[in-house]
Amino acid sequence: MRILGIESSCDETAIGIVEDGRKLLSNVVSSQVEIHARYGGIVPEVASRQHVLAILPIYHQALELARTRPQDLDAIAVTNGPGLAGSLLVGLNFAKGLALSLGMPLLGMNHMEGHIYAFWLEDAPDPSKEPGFPLIILLASGGHTELVLMSNHGQYRLLGKTRDDSAGEAFDKAARLLGLGFPGGPEIQRAAAGAKSSEPFTPPMLHEGGLDFSFSGLKTALVRRVQDTPVPVVGPFAAGFQRSVVEVLVTKTLQAVGIHGARGVILGGGVAANSLLREQMQARAPVPVLLPRPGLCTDNGAMVAAAAAFRYGSALPRTGYGLDLDAIPSLKIDDVPGGYQTLRT
Repeated sequence: MRILGIESSCDETAIGIVEDGRKLLSNVVSSQVEIHARYGGIVPEVASRQHVLAILPIYHQALELARTRPQDLDAIAVTNGPGLAGSLLVGLNFAKGLALSLGMPLLGMNHMEGHIYAFWLEDAPDPSKEPGFPLIILLASGGHTELVLMSNHGQYRLLGKTRDDSAGEAFDKAARLLGLGFPGGPEIQRAAAGAKSSEPFTPPMLHEGGLDFSFSGLKTALVRRVQDTPVPVVGPFAAGFQRSVVEVLVTKTLQAVGIHGARGVILGGGVAANSLLREQMQARAPVPVLLPRPGLCTDNGAMVAAAAAFRYGSALPRTGYGLDLDAIPSLKIDDVPGGYQTLRT
């Protein structure tokens, strides 16, 4: 089963082709980082226009790298939420036209579910060696920070989420305060790596609020510390801020493991590429920690295709297309998926 996945929920235009949910045939990503860096964050209208320009060349490149003809595909999968409405619509409308022209099923996929299945791509262990369910999923990105209980493929329950800023958003704002670049996560990590000391910050909501997160107070603490310091030392401030964020993410994830008797942990989303988070989670978790390689943590089309393969499996419809599929910017991980919809003629 060969599925083409399309991802355009934010500022990456991405298309990947995956075979049987695991074998990565191609994964092409066009990033808009340099365009949005001048603004210090994502400008939705600019992002939408860039998707329009990039998506057709990316599609042809993905087919060429996968040595695949359009008629060799079994289905088209596309992110239909959550994300920026304009960006989602570009990918969704392109996917509808593609499915219609090829007479193939169109599968609407949750962006966050895609991040979960990035682990199963390329570097995943043999299925017989996987820990089994239930799993605790930490989804940490620029737009979301969530803890999810995964009881089986396609079965999720939201356990906790951020009450304000996401972890990725907190890194972006901290980097801007410290005069670093965008996106903030990699910049904070680089600055912290070169620091000889770490400025202490209290990890927010570490032992309160159940499994929810909050990072706005930590951001405010950094603002005040910078204002009160005549010449802020960027490295130690970045190191302390990163350590505080990671401590909260790891502690809450491991609390969820104990509460629900999980057999493993999966990290997903752009923040899952953070080296300190990966090291701390592996060092402290009493169960296996399943990590996508860093290049698959950020938004990509292959993860959407992999998620579609696992969700639909052998039940994948072989005819029809879903022209009534709509973008859902606020789609939740435990919502009923957009899924396959038959065109009524």
